[in-house]
Amino acid sequence: METVKPLDVASRKGKLRRAFVKAINIKKLTGVVPEVERVKKRQEKVKLVKNAPNISKSFDKLEEEYEKTISMEALLAKLFATVSSIKSSYAQLQYAQSPYDPAGIQRADRLVVSELKTLSELKQSFLKNEFDPNPDITLVLAEIQEMRSLSKTYEIMGKKMECQLKLKDSEIMFLKEKFQESKNHNRLIEKRLNQSKPLDHNHFVTYLHHTVKSIRGFVKTMVEQMKFSGWDVHTAAETIQPEVFYYKQDHACFAFEHFVCKIMFEGFHLPCFTSEPSSSSSSSSSSSRKTSKETFFERFTELRPVKARECLTSRPKSRFSRFCRDKYLRLVHPKMEQAFFGDLRVRNQVSVREFPETSFCTAFLEMAKRVWLLHCLAFSFDVEVSIFQVAKGCRFSEVYMKSVAEECLAESEPSVAFTAVPGFRLGNALVQCEVYLSRSSQRRT
Repeated sequence: METVKPLDVASRKGKLRRAFVKAINIKKLTGVVPEVERVKKRQEKVKLVKNAPNISKSFDKLEEEYEKTISMEALLAKLFATVSSIKSSYAQLQYAQSPYDPAGIQRADRLVVSELKTLSELKQSFLKNEFDPNPDITLVLAEIQEMRSLSKTYEIMGKKMECQLKLKDSEIMFLKEKFQESKNHNRLIEKRLNQSKPLDHNHFVTYLHHTVKSIRGFVKTMVEQMKFSGWDVHTAAETIQPEVFYYKQDHACFAFEHFVCKIMFEGFHLPCFTSEPSSSSSSSSSSSRKTSKETFFERFTELRPVKARECLTSRPKSRFSRFCRDKYLRLVHPKMEQAFFGDLRVRNQVSVREFPETSFCTAFLEMAKRVWLLHCLAFSFDVEVSIFQVAKGCRFSEVYMKSVAEECLAESEPSVAFTAVPGFRLGNALVQCEVYLSRSSQRRT
């Protein structure tokens, strides 16, 4: 018997190993699946077959939820479309009321009632879970309905705006006519003032009316500035005119009118219009000899069409510029200015005749210009013009006075609390002063 050598056995084992590896690689390349993988796939198929009913149920549930969501969206779309229709119908109802359109009102009312019924039906459908069988079509129709309603609403709004535009145009035309009438009236007054014939009482009264109006405009600005700065307006009025009963809270402003007029008209009887102590009677007589009435009227006509600020800029050292500076420094106390503006920079600017462009200074300059022109007009007359006011406690007389508040005239025997605006004498003519009256009981006490 022939024996096998060990070397032959080892070579045979190597050949078997290589053959086995080669067979595995061939299976991989040819797609032949090993037995283990076949077993795994077989198990997965068994699981899929077992879980097929559950998967089918999940798909049914998802489909049901989707249909419910679409139906709910259709319901909401129809709801919003109906609300838009109600708004459109209500807009039509309002539009038909002015101008009055009975047929349009009835038509719009029927539309509103119809859409409200639709809302009620939608509510019942939601409560009973009765959804639309064709939600996709409902969504499209609801969107169309909503767009139509919005279009109708905008159309009605456009018609309303056209009516308002026509109304505004008519108002503008009316105001233009009134403005033109005022301009013509002012030209007529100016023509009368510029005529060579002597000035009369009516000229002075007309310009005095404009002056008092500007004074009250400044007082209003000053009172508003006080309130804005936290001042107690009634306490401030009490310091000017103590122990005065005011029929209304707003009547405290007349005390400030008294104070402003007292400062602004001080020295009105002097040709130089100054309240400085150096202006004595001798100075007054010498000035009156040098300055004629024609000169005063020239000043009046020259300054009247010019703005006060322009006059100050062009002539910083003029008489009017000195007048504005002196009156402002006497009228506006440093404490008041500190409270209004936080510092005294305005006062320092006014001291060198530079008025800042603020609403307060602008109102003051307008008032100062009116008072200055009234003074020039007064000295343009042939007769002497003097100023007067009534003392506190005097009995009210319609000849010399008129009340600034109608409530005061209700008293049986009213007396004067203070003079708000002074009166004027033009030769034999008289312009009444404006007074604030107190209760008769106060006068007797």
